[in-house]
Amino acid sequence: MTTRPLLEMRAISKTFGPARALSGVDLDAYAGEVHALMGENGAGKSTLMKILSGAYTADPGGSVLIDGLPVALGNPLKAKANGIAVIYQELSLAPNLSVAQNMFLGAEPARFGVIDRAGLQRLAQPILTQLGIGFGPGARVSELSLGERQMVEIARALTTKARIIVMDEPTTSLTSRETERLFDVIERLKADGIAVIYISHRMEEIYQLSDRVSVLRDGAYVGTLMREELTASKLVSMMVGRDLSTFYKKEHRAADDARAAVLEIKDIGDGRRVHRCSFDVKAGEVLGIAGLVGSGRTELARLIYGADPKTSGELFLNGQALSIGSPREALDAGIAYLTEDRKSLGLFLDMSISDNINIGVIGKDSQLAGIRNFARARERALKAISTLSIRTTGANVNVGALSGGNQQKALLARLLETKPKVVFLDEPTRGVDVGAKSEIYRIIDELAQNGIAIVVISSDLPEIIGIADRVLVMREGRIAGEVGGATGAAIEQEAIMALATGTMEPAA
Repeated sequence: MTTRPLLEMRAISKTFGPARALSGVDLDAYAGEVHALMGENGAGKSTLMKILSGAYTADPGGSVLIDGLPVALGNPLKAKANGIAVIYQELSLAPNLSVAQNMFLGAEPARFGVIDRAGLQRLAQPILTQLGIGFGPGARVSELSLGERQMVEIARALTTKARIIVMDEPTTSLTSRETERLFDVIERLKADGIAVIYISHRMEEIYQLSDRVSVLRDGAYVGTLMREELTASKLVSMMVGRDLSTFYKKEHRAADDARAAVLEIKDIGDGRRVHRCSFDVKAGEVLGIAGLVGSGRTELARLIYGADPKTSGELFLNGQALSIGSPREALDAGIAYLTEDRKSLGLFLDMSISDNINIGVIGKDSQLAGIRNFARARERALKAISTLSIRTTGANVNVGALSGGNQQKALLARLLETKPKVVFLDEPTRGVDVGAKSEIYRIIDELAQNGIAIVVISSDLPEIIGIADRVLVMREGRIAGEVGGATGAAIEQEAIMALATGTMEPAA
């Protein structure tokens, strides 16, 4: 790392009418480093990066320097001319064009007024090679995976001679293999002396990639940690202003062996992805289900919920046999399931918060002649908004306008209106900021205190360890073993991973 930063942003402020989004924020980045930028939704990260990209103009008084010289970033073209590129979460490629055409869109080489397609590919190939990309410049973008399209965005940034590349939540839609590939490319960018500003809510990525981490809170700069200083407790404290000891809520009383099971599952399976799994969950217990991607965790929950057909197995609720053939039957019986894909499978993004919360119990609001009691529905929605601390200006706001954490709470509110006895939560904090995570953990703990049986499926091991009373670990569609609970073993990451990978055999 050189003594002088490649990029310096000094005393950056931004107001929108009476609202102050940024207040005197400082940020710098060195050539050849990954500088992570963290903070809750609304902390000011996106606003700061939009100023860097030229999409917003900062309030008077601040300055941006590159190589120690002040620059004016009044629009995206000026930012690009100064070597700045931003890769947003929502990719902006033309799917019907080739990789090379996307890379040089608007700056294609031409001969006699006609685009030189051969020359275009010759220009593109060295950049793809530099990034270690396997597909060719002639490949059509529509035929590429999301991870490969992300690589095209990075390649396009390099065509502009970018020296500072901002990546905003780049792994949100990527598989674990695509994420690893992206990390390899980031290491190549570092080696080439490019400064990468990396925005993510995923702490494991921050630990793996970053050389430094800067934190914003409520539009203000909180501080910067060097790689060797990084700990979860320090980051959480900086982001939310409180200690990690209050982050995971576990004030409910863990279920003991004497407490009767609410839900019992015996030998459930589909013959393909889930093979004869048996377990139970007690009232007021938080049961975690862990395992590697593809281990069958979500598929198990969907079989229980009736979303997918099972070929074997029995279900018992409070000792009574259940026959569940659909999600509607599961809900009627008292079993609710929060999907891992809230946007595609859970919420109606173009409908209001009130409608999303009420849609599962709309029959309760019908009056004579089939007229709906809208006042009752609104009252229910407002109560849920208050109870679950959903941040919104009103119940009629479209749920699609909310942050990820508030969308998740709205979906959870809908499930809770069905008065479930058992709730399956599949990746309940995926894609939400650390503050919203803390609130969701609080809600889970309160539900357990009220006697609801909770099953949490999560890829986040610190999350599972922090909130679960015991953990089932799945491997290749089977329950490989249990950690905590009656086993007496502490819930530790090493024990979970040993079962998940097959390096520890389940207890006899």
